[in-house]
Amino acid sequence: MFEDYEKKKRKQTSLMRSILDYGMGILILFLGLFFFFRNKFDISFNESFPPNVIDKIFGAICMLYGSWRIYRGYKKNYFK
Repeated sequence: MFEDYEKKKRKQTSLMRSILDYGMGILILFLGLFFFFRNKFDISFNESFPPNVIDKIFGAICMLYGSWRIYRGYKKNYFK
């Protein structure tokens, strides 16, 4: 009985962490895409602070990290 409870608890925890990883991964991935392609958008912020190489580097890092978070949510390898 105790083993069934622990199994159910791990399954619920794994599901919630997976959903969190998917959500945060998508959010960070879109943030990275925004920073990477910021010079293509016509926003007033670009006039004050023009895009440069650091934006592209930060965007690429965010896209990599967001992709890793999505992959981690897909694998659900939390308790090993």
